Amino acid sequence: QVQLVESGGGLVQPGGSLRLSCSASGTRFPINAMGWYRQAPGKQRELVATITADGATNYADSVKGRFTISRDNADNTVYVQMNSLKPEDTAVYYCMLSMTWGAPIWGQGTQVTVSS
Repeated sequence: QVQLVESGGGLVQPGGSLRLSCSASGTRFPINAMGWYRQAPGKQRELVATITADGATNYADSVKGRFTISRDNADNTVYVQMNSLKPEDTAVYYCMLSMTWGAPIWGQGTQVTVSS
């Protein structure tokens, strides 16, 4: 059974930084992509950033230039470095894993709160 373990969320002041990490275990098929999505209260879940096995990245316009996604293929771990955080970045951040077979797998979510 695939498991995703997320860490790194918390409370940070506007302009601050956080780094989220997500480690996958129990994968039975090659991984296509990993990434991060977020959901704020009363809003739909939205893309933050994704990265493919060969390193191609995709970012939401709202985070371009502030967030950087990276991946350690050896450890099946994905990171997102979040800089210049804004109050509107406050959300539950979910790790996503896409393999060559089956539906995407989601983590349990980690809360990020940007507030003074």
